[in-house]
Amino acid sequence: MNIKVIFLPCSIMLAIVLPIRAQHPFLCTDSVAGKVCVVSAEGKIEWEYSCNHPQDCWRLPNGNYLFCHERGAIEMTLDKKIVWEYKSGEKTEVHGCQPLPDGNVLVVECGTCRLLEIAHDGKVAKEIALTPPPVSVKLHDQFRGVRRTKDGHYLVCRKGEHVVQELDSDGKSLREIKVPGDVHEAVLLPDGHLLVTCGDGHKVVELDPDEKVVWELNENELPGNPLRLMAGCQRLPSGNTIFCNYLGHGHLGEQSQFFEITRKKKIVWQFADHTNFKTINQIQLLDIPGDVTKGEILR
Repeated sequence: MNIKVIFLPCSIMLAIVLPIRAQHPFLCTDSVAGKVCVVSAEGKIEWEYSCNHPQDCWRLPNGNYLFCHERGAIEMTLDKKIVWEYKSGEKTEVHGCQPLPDGNVLVVECGTCRLLEIAHDGKVAKEIALTPPPVSVKLHDQFRGVRRTKDGHYLVCRKGEHVVQELDSDGKSLREIKVPGDVHEAVLLPDGHLLVTCGDGHKVVELDPDEKVVWELNENELPGNPLRLMAGCQRLPSGNTIFCNYLGHGHLGEQSQFFEITRKKKIVWQFADHTNFKTINQIQLLDIPGDVTKGEILR
């Protein structure tokens, strides 16, 4: 039996002995513990794979799991057979990946500073050189999330520069959006807005097409859940959003590891399992319908 911390609306915190429930089944990565997991709605780990510093993760339409880790990316079956793999070279790190409609996989590679679309046979179908960050930006801090939009553009989270960069299909820079923190994820929403998690900026912003802030979540707006390092997110069909509150950098075990909130900043549910997880940094709810290769899952 685990200890679950429940934050009451009146901001009184009580520790109650209850089984941990997730309310939704989900796929997640835990960078500090070094594992990718599937968790049931009852809070039980049903599938687990160990790797070094996993980040992005997806369940594919064929039921396989796609995820990246420090030295590449893997597509793996439920019985843990590797059916596709990309291995990056020395002095590189891979922190973002995305399955594409044509079956290729998009990755962003720190060190070599490039985007790669890699076919299922392992061949590079497309390569786009990224402008290297300033030399003051360490290898680990160069890039995080990467997404190719439905119009073929690329959104690149330039973590150490606090910038979301949009490139066209040929790699030409269209705009650089300065954000208040070391950006970890940028999700283009159906209405053209951009949802951005700002890492250790302890903040989330939603920008309209003119880059005006139309919604934001600040460090101390959720009672009992101060924003730490804001990492992965998923916008749900209801309009609510799941945010991963990465608890590294001195906050392990202190609070919920992710939560769902409404537009009015009310917590719908939250998850904390400090026995099995240290830092949940990316997530995909598995009972939300949609094809990830077609951009139907907003994360």
